[in-house]
Amino acid sequence: MRVPTTPDAAAVAAMKAFTDKVVAFFMDQVREAVGRIPVVFAVGNGDSYSGYGPNILDSSLQPDNSFLVNTADLFYTKFLNGMVDYQTFLSTFKVGGYYAVEPAGTNLMVIGLNTILFCQGFSTGPNANDNIVAAELDWLASRLAEATVKDKKVWLLMHAPPGGVPDATAKLISNGQIPRAVMMWYPVYQAKFLQILENYPGLISLTLAGHTHMDEYRMLSSSSALEITPSISPWFGNNPAFKVFTISGDTLRPTDFSSLNYDLAVNPTSFNNYYTFSTAYSSQGFLDTSLAQLTPALVTDTAKQALYRGHYYSGNSSLIPIVYPFGNSYTPITDATWLVYWSCIRHIEESAIVDAVKNY
Repeated sequence: MRVPTTPDAAAVAAMKAFTDKVVAFFMDQVREAVGRIPVVFAVGNGDSYSGYGPNILDSSLQPDNSFLVNTADLFYTKFLNGMVDYQTFLSTFKVGGYYAVEPAGTNLMVIGLNTILFCQGFSTGPNANDNIVAAELDWLASRLAEATVKDKKVWLLMHAPPGGVPDATAKLISNGQIPRAVMMWYPVYQAKFLQILENYPGLISLTLAGHTHMDEYRMLSSSSALEITPSISPWFGNNPAFKVFTISGDTLRPTDFSSLNYDLAVNPTSFNNYYTFSTAYSSQGFLDTSLAQLTPALVTDTAKQALYRGHYYSGNSSLIPIVYPFGNSYTPITDATWLVYWSCIRHIEESAIVDAVKNY
């Protein structure tokens, strides 16, 4: 049988309709759980009908934004509860999947970025995405400038974080060194993003990401940490898990978090308390300060290093590499590969990661 080179339009339309129904169902489940509380979010690599490559029904090189167009009203009404002007939200979300809101009664601006457009392997890259990414980054800079004028703090949400890809980079180790680091974003996009953040020191009080499925963090600067929340999906060998943060009411900065996990080895009836950061690592104060202090300690303090390595996969203690369907894999952190994982915590730029591995 000959496989058609062009997707069947009717089949694609049916797929999109089914996907939209699934999205609405999921949002209804979230809404039932949280009541009327607004839900802020960041779109990820699963939030597209055909990936962030070229539209499968369009010969142009522009990313397929039809999912964003079709689900914009759902995100606005079911998640955001209309806490931002409708047309303002649509103007950025339909084009690029990003938005900003200012919750009523708070001194806060929440910015939800679409960083999948920045990613190597998930988008068509700098040539096709330059204009779209440039517009998003310019918009980010203008929102940070606006927050400064309004004297607001900022929470920055994204799916895929900047920096290295630790597991992929660890596979390049030879004699304790790496020739390069596998990076999450295209370098030109990461450089501009980091420069924008440098222009607004102290403005962003919380930065959250996901995508890696792991319980980890990265230092964006010597004093600014990016927290990565673990995944509910165990697709990469992690136990399902999530974090609950404690936020200081006056500064809107996190002071602590608790991790709840579901240990697949014992299949409990529900998620259970796994660990609390301040207790596990004997820390007090703002979380970014504590993480900055923890980073060098992970080299010298073997007990804290062991904790972090165990927490990374949310309690999966298997020492056996596993290959999952579609090329996904679980590779435990070893003494030989740990230096790569630590270097990807401490440094965000490729050359610095390579040097840190060399000098660990």
